Amino acid sequence: MFDDPNVVLHCEKIDKIYPGTKALDQVSFDLLRGKVNVLVGENGAGKSTLMKMIAGIEQPSAGKMYMEGEEVSFRDTNDARSRGIGIIHQELSLFPNLSVYQNIYMCHERTNGPFLDDKTHIDGARAVLRRLEHEIPPETMVGDLRVGQQQMVEIARNLVENDLKVLIMDEPTSSLSAAEVKVLFKIMRELIDQGLSIVYISHRLEEIMEIGDHVTILRDGKYVADAEVKDVGLPWIVENMVGKNTQYHRFERSVNLNRAERVLEVENLCLPKTGGGWLLDDVNLYLKKGEVLGIYGLLGAGRSELVECLMGMRPEHSGTLLYQGRPMKIGSIAEQLEAGFALVPEDRQRQGLVQSLDICKNISLASLQNFTRGFLMNYPAEEKAVDGQIGDLHIKVADKHLPILSLSGGNQQKVVIAKGLMTKPTILLMDEPSRGIDIGAKTEVFEIIHEFSERGLSIIVISSELKEIMAIADRIYVLSNGKCTAELTGDDITEDNLVRASYAGLGTGRAVA
Repeated sequence: MFDDPNVVLHCEKIDKIYPGTKALDQVSFDLLRGKVNVLVGENGAGKSTLMKMIAGIEQPSAGKMYMEGEEVSFRDTNDARSRGIGIIHQELSLFPNLSVYQNIYMCHERTNGPFLDDKTHIDGARAVLRRLEHEIPPETMVGDLRVGQQQMVEIARNLVENDLKVLIMDEPTSSLSAAEVKVLFKIMRELIDQGLSIVYISHRLEEIMEIGDHVTILRDGKYVADAEVKDVGLPWIVENMVGKNTQYHRFERSVNLNRAERVLEVENLCLPKTGGGWLLDDVNLYLKKGEVLGIYGLLGAGRSELVECLMGMRPEHSGTLLYQGRPMKIGSIAEQLEAGFALVPEDRQRQGLVQSLDICKNISLASLQNFTRGFLMNYPAEEKAVDGQIGDLHIKVADKHLPILSLSGGNQQKVVIAKGLMTKPTILLMDEPSRGIDIGAKTEVFEIIHEFSERGLSIIVISSELKEIMAIADRIYVLSNGKCTAELTGDDITEDNLVRASYAGLGTGRAVA
């Protein structure tokens, strides 16, 4: 029996055992009533697993849960929802071939006699999206929305419920712009004022300090510490997360990039926008051998579109390209892979992984031709190469033949990076490679980027995080509204210069070379 009026849900010594790994080890957790309960830890720490226990997605191997003094166990998500528990997943669980309003009311439809009450669905969807300051037409197909808009639809699905007591938010801001995050935080405070209790998981530590009330830290499947957010600082949180205080630092380069040859030159790259205008407007850039080139800009600046053009995903582009000193016509994705380009996409679930394949096959998928003998696969060579990537990127995996979804979000992202490196590219394009990765794993990824650039790999990195792009990039181009507004090197790479340039193209100014 557990009865504390300040605790809406209590987990007592929870274990969760999967084949080959113990995801949770005697974890106790208090979900405080009427507060934003922040749960943090490195990838694989057990955060999402614990939340799946509470939401009824998984059942604990051992331990008990109490809700408002009563012992509870949830057979499935419907059972948990009947007790007022909702969850916003880290990975989007939407139906792209259904409309916005159909997704929002999926599994809790309103009826008018024997028929679905679509008028109520549309009106309700319109109201909740207005509240989120995203007035997307409810009839729009979800597959036509950008990732940030889809994230808002995922959030809206839970806000149409009136009987929620607990809302679990697993990385809800990973695809949102700064303005969208601000709106979400406002909604969260309104929900808290209405008596809702929130569990908030995020790798963005600055968000924790802004929105969190109480923080609990897990490490390697175990409880480490908890405290009121107002009583601690970021160094305390980081030290408890990773066992040491990890800071971003700029890497010292042994390569003299001033003498390095240019492996890529792009001139007058344009990409038309549907309905008129430009997604990319006369962009000029170059990339040297062994260089880490950063691309920075606000949401919608054209960052992802730039690397998509280079990877052959945007055949409607125009412009000229020199690759290793020779004119090159950008071909299909397969042709770009063959030429030496590889892409780590921003959306790992839709573009980076095949969820029906295991970890090994996801890593080797883009380079299977390297392990074939006629019509036969050289499986020992494939597995040896995969093991090398798992070791280099410190992917936490008990067995590489387990399903890819058995990994945490951050380790899934590392698998996508490993798949790109397995093709042995000349140029590696990385679109938000640290998205959904904790601070410890980010440092490891940055070290991998540095190590491979020292070996001569040329890398283009897109990041929306100022401190990240400043730490890893040798040179940075800033995009704004499809235009290149700045090229920064050395001491000119400052937060102030990056922010100013990211807003510069929002007026009528032309791009700079």
